[in-house]
Amino acid sequence: MVMQDMIKKEMIKSYTEKYSQICHDNNLVDFSLYEKYGVKRGLRDLNGMGVVTGITNISLIKSNEEIDGKSVPCEGELYYRGYNIIDLVKGFVGGNRYGFEEIAYLLLFSKLPDAAELAQFQEILAGCRNLPRNFVRDVIMKAPSKDIMNSLTKSILTLVSYDERVSDLSMDNILRQCLTLISIFPMLAVYGYHAYNHYECGESFYIHRPEDKLSAAENFLRMLRPDKKYSEVEAKVLDAALVLHMEHGGGNNSTFTTRVITSAGTDTYSVIAAALSSLKGPKHGGANNMVIEMVKDIKAHVTDVRDEEAVRGYLTRILNKEVFDRRGLIYGMGHAVYSISDPRAEVFKGFVEKLADAKDRRPDFELYSMIERIAPEVIAARRPIYKGVSANVDFYSGFVYSMLDIPVELYTPMFAIARIVGWSAHRLEELSNADKIIRPAYKSIVTLKDYVDINER
Repeated sequence: MVMQDMIKKEMIKSYTEKYSQICHDNNLVDFSLYEKYGVKRGLRDLNGMGVVTGITNISLIKSNEEIDGKSVPCEGELYYRGYNIIDLVKGFVGGNRYGFEEIAYLLLFSKLPDAAELAQFQEILAGCRNLPRNFVRDVIMKAPSKDIMNSLTKSILTLVSYDERVSDLSMDNILRQCLTLISIFPMLAVYGYHAYNHYECGESFYIHRPEDKLSAAENFLRMLRPDKKYSEVEAKVLDAALVLHMEHGGGNNSTFTTRVITSAGTDTYSVIAAALSSLKGPKHGGANNMVIEMVKDIKAHVTDVRDEEAVRGYLTRILNKEVFDRRGLIYGMGHAVYSISDPRAEVFKGFVEKLADAKDRRPDFELYSMIERIAPEVIAARRPIYKGVSANVDFYSGFVYSMLDIPVELYTPMFAIARIVGWSAHRLEELSNADKIIRPAYKSIVTLKDYVDINER
């Protein structure tokens, strides 16, 4: 039996190696046809502007302004339900509050809560923060994965079996499901990591219950760490990170996925599983880990990282595909929408500096700051750029997670823990206005052929 299985695997391997090239060659499309037929590759035009596919009242991203009839890049701005993200962060930080729950309320219900509304919302989220009986044992601990995004997706899809109203599309039921997922995402991510760390890495296994009165950021650190301990500055910085990653318009890949799948009329769990599958892609949610790896590589190969010219030279070599992963990318630089600046990165940098000082990581912070300053110059000197290049929020988020001792396996899940709020808001908005399934058109270039009988082929 073992020998037969080995023979079958070898046969399949040989077949797929041969036919994969055939698949590739037969699926290639002449790039000039995209311009000929006016097809916007990636739903973006040649200037990088997204094709308008919908209307939303959830968030606004500003990266250009019209001057004398022309679109001109400007400093980036981000608004949640009409409120500037800078003002929102200043508001809860200045009031010495955690912001995740407050801003989640804003995105879901389109208004800033007063003290009583916020307290009630926090109580509701705490009430939703429960997993089905034996779920950790029967689902999360079975077949653990190093890819915690896959573990998350498995858990979300399995929750279907525990929901008696899974396919009920009434607004109250969808809201219940969304609030539940917002509440339990940190548990699913952390427990998924602990299962992997125990069964695959041989480390101790422990499960800490969240506390009802703690914020999402506090509970995440409490559940993650063996001693359940964390400092206020650690929790406050993580809270800011969650708020800044919470929502970013309807056009980003995972949110657009949320709206597309929602328009088909399917259940909430299937929608969020699809969004997770989109977010885990390295072109979307996995960038912060690559920033960490890139900086490690710079520190390993540049003798003095305080020497700006030496760092500049190494960044040039990265861009020329000579070193690091040889893909020619300076990770954390540039964004599909923003040109001159990413407001999330601008806001976040102050929190990063504060945490770096608290963790005795000032030299690392100065290196990141240097890279942020000179990388756009290096890129501009080597490549034609149709718009500006600046640090995006993921340039600093991986650094923050490393200072918080969050394992790299949880970097992208951290993004999901925040973005589930935005996905939920967009699902609710799509359902409130849905009357058509989202179905864009593709231009066919198929050549018509006459059928050939099998004996004559």
